[in-house]
Amino acid sequence: MRRLWTSLRHRRVDFMHGTTCMMQLRNLSLHGHQSQQILKQFGVPVSSGRFASSVDQVRDAVRELGEVPGSSTLINELMLAQVLNGELLQGTFENGMQRGVHIAEGADQAAAIASQMFGIRFRDKTSKRETEVKNLYVQEYDPSGGSWYLAMTIDRDNYHPAVTISKTGGMNIAEIASHRPESLLTFGFSLSRGVTADLVSRISEQLGLSVPQSWNLERILRNLFIIFSQREATLLEVNILPRCGDQGFTVLDSRFVFDKSAEKRQQETFALRDTTQEVASEVEAERHGLVYVKLEGNIGNVVNGAGLAMATNDAIGFYGGASANFLDAGGKATKETMQQAFGIIIRDQRVKVILVNIYGGLTRCDMIAESIISAVDELDIRVPIVVRLQGTNSEKGLKLLEQANLGLQIESDFGRAAQRAVRLAKR
Repeated sequence: MRRLWTSLRHRRVDFMHGTTCMMQLRNLSLHGHQSQQILKQFGVPVSSGRFASSVDQVRDAVRELGEVPGSSTLINELMLAQVLNGELLQGTFENGMQRGVHIAEGADQAAAIASQMFGIRFRDKTSKRETEVKNLYVQEYDPSGGSWYLAMTIDRDNYHPAVTISKTGGMNIAEIASHRPESLLTFGFSLSRGVTADLVSRISEQLGLSVPQSWNLERILRNLFIIFSQREATLLEVNILPRCGDQGFTVLDSRFVFDKSAEKRQQETFALRDTTQEVASEVEAERHGLVYVKLEGNIGNVVNGAGLAMATNDAIGFYGGASANFLDAGGKATKETMQQAFGIIIRDQRVKVILVNIYGGLTRCDMIAESIISAVDELDIRVPIVVRLQGTNSEKGLKLLEQANLGLQIESDFGRAAQRAVRLAKR
């Protein structure tokens, strides 16, 4: 159960190969309004909402959704900042405003709150990422019935999908697990059988649902599973699932994550990707066929192979250092590839040393060495570079690097290369 909570809480984060380093999963995260549209498309009841990119549009959205001019009755509106990879219920704006979710009564109050959100950077408590808020999603909200939490994800310990549900909604999974752990219930089920009557019965019995609520929840779960299986999702999360009297539920705040490896099969879903809120260097690297993830340290890495990248990050951590990135150059360590990799790394002002750790298999080490030499020779790199080569023609490759007279620090041993990089970074 604890690992499932962790998986939900860090839906874009995975621990790499031990405990020394943390990296983002390369999955697709959608904005809340996009997730709501998918739910609506698949027949899940969702709250009426409007997308807004300015204070005036927020004001108009509130009036369209229910404020009647001249009436003393105002419908509450929930405004959600549209940021990726952010825990809206925990983050903070740089102007001091707490949370990326706010309730307003009427257009004037909504406009006043929105003016403190638009154009302001929102800092996520978990990932520490900061994103400028450019859009809000405004929805009708009746808090009188309370709200629940619901998620469909993968229980990796038990190799099957699972439904996690709590009567304590309106907060993220970490807060529920910390403050109301007894309310958080998880139900595993079969991927091949999907959401069965037995699963719904077990959930309804433990939650004490009325018959109408049980029917409504079954409809939501069945349609969620269609999205989950057909769109190859890794997480479908509903932070705010309001109860509508005794009749059922309406989804208010949803956040969806999809398997990045399914991109070619799920072109309709991946067309919704918003690269403007992703890390710019990661997006640039992807255009050049590189796998790059920005980390928190000061040692830039260039490797070939994801396994070697994880091992390199671990080795750096073992010797007391911290990686500034995870960069997998893949199987083609060409001059162009190396130029792009080095270029991305040196634009990161935190980097104090670069560690190149390459294993030459099908691509010989002498060819790799020539690519490194050409790339370094053409770039203005002002930090030390440690190069470790191993594999086919490694001796020839190391000799070429030594003879290049470019100030490269050469090592053939993995551990010594990592140790030297850490030492140089601490100067």
